[in-house]
Amino acid sequence: MRVLYLLNISNPDQLSADSGWIFADLLAPALADAGAEVTVAAPAAAGDARCGFHQTKVPGTKYRARFSADIDELVALVRAEKPDVVVANQIEEAPAIRTALLEVGSDALLAGYCHYLPFSFSGGGQLLLDPSLNDVGLGRPVLLAFAAGMAACDRVMVHSSTAASWLSAAAARMAVDLGDRLRVVPAPRDKRLVRDPVTACRQQGAAAIGVYNHRLYAHYGTEQFVHLARDLVASGAVHLQVMDLFGQRRAARTGLDDSPERMRDQLAALPHLQIVSDRGDRIRYRNLLADARFGIAPFRPGCPWSMSVIDCQGMGLPVIAPRLGWLAEHIDPELCFTTPAEAVALAERLATDDEFHAVHAKRAHASTADFAPALVAARYLEALS
Repeated sequence: MRVLYLLNISNPDQLSADSGWIFADLLAPALADAGAEVTVAAPAAAGDARCGFHQTKVPGTKYRARFSADIDELVALVRAEKPDVVVANQIEEAPAIRTALLEVGSDALLAGYCHYLPFSFSGGGQLLLDPSLNDVGLGRPVLLAFAAGMAACDRVMVHSSTAASWLSAAAARMAVDLGDRLRVVPAPRDKRLVRDPVTACRQQGAAAIGVYNHRLYAHYGTEQFVHLARDLVASGAVHLQVMDLFGQRRAARTGLDDSPERMRDQLAALPHLQIVSDRGDRIRYRNLLADARFGIAPFRPGCPWSMSVIDCQGMGLPVIAPRLGWLAEHIDPELCFTTPAEAVALAERLATDDEFHAVHAKRAHASTADFAPALVAARYLEALS
């Protein structure tokens, strides 16, 4: 099977903060191990030496990534690669890809991966536009482009059962019949971020560290985390490390949304809280996680998956989480909270109760076993067959 994997990269200056690139970098070699011939078309190479690479332009903004597909480039790619399958990681590009396949006369299967959902649902079932994609009212055009992408695909893939249910509900409202095209294929875990929790050692006498390793965008619910962080560090029993995943961002990105910089400054002013950076080094990132006692999930309402949560769990870190979205599906119910007081109680128990921590460290680690790249690649190829 010849696979052409079309990958949008939103932040080529910080590839370690781009989950789409990391997923492709982990998945492409696993697909090659399974016998597929993979070519990645992206602004930066992903995979290993067995994987082909075609360099594409960096879209200037997240909106250009959704509305400015180059059909001439796509036609040339399809003609050169002669794929059996084309994977659109930016599903809004699927209609343009389908157009290119038509022009070339290719019968390649077109699969769209819904890496990011531009909507969520309220508790009452109301469809809500994602605020991060709703500048100057663009949220609805993005949603319609997303629906068009689903309609153009032979396969529509999502990370989780939660995402599948949301996607099915949204598709029905927009008169898109998914039929039997929907598949749940989780993202691969990073084998560099896997540690048997039995080998983890607690530093006696030191405050327990809770790690928050998510993007600091406002739409991730970071303001809610800022308020929670104040409560978590109040007693001094828990210290926090907050990852600065972006560092210095390009003006085009901060111009659209400067919330990561604002949130970082607010968090840096809190006591017992340290802003840390992996500097784009996955080994340094691993070491920062290894020093922590537990992780904290984001408050993002439309959360269909979280690479950062899986990173923590693979390292044997229990993760406490608000009871919403995919988090409620995946994380042990004992570690989900509704109120800040519940979150503080969980954090302090994980900090001080070694037996409780050990049980949940093992459960967290085990919950990622099915996300090994080889297993995910097998599910991926099954979905594409």
